[in-house]
Amino acid sequence: MGQSLKKFPNGEQSNNNNGPMIEECYKSHFKNIEKWSLAEFCHAVCLTVEDINEKLGSTQFRMPKIETLERLYKKYQICRGKSLTEEDYHKMLHEIILDTKVTGSGAKDILLYLFGVPVTALFIKQSVIPQAMPNEIFIPGVTSATVFLLAKLHMI
Repeated sequence: MGQSLKKFPNGEQSNNNNGPMIEECYKSHFKNIEKWSLAEFCHAVCLTVEDINEKLGSTQFRMPKIETLERLYKKYQICRGKSLTEEDYHKMLHEIILDTKVTGSGAKDILLYLFGVPVTALFIKQSVIPQAMPNEIFIPGVTSATVFLLAKLHMI
């Protein structure tokens, strides 16, 4: 217990793939900045978030709000043609992720499955064969089977 490694939904390890993924996004979207307009900056940030979500395997991060992008645009002086260093890029990406937070679409599914499947199974059991198995055994059994299935499907 307690020794599990953080994994992305597609099974990749988080420690090995974050650095190259972020560097790749920096090189493809932010390497050549020459007096970008706010629209170009917003487009590059949205492409970066989209690439990160794609590489993580599902939607993990929301697109940032325009107010956040305007603040970062002025903070890192991109409007003045200042080149964005890789260190500033990491700081900016960290601020974007902290501001937008994780959508956790997987968390919603897990809660739905962990509570919805046992309740649905209980209603079906009660309507079809109520005396086949006691509810004190049936509910934990269905919940355990749901957790096992979610683990096998790499959803948790």
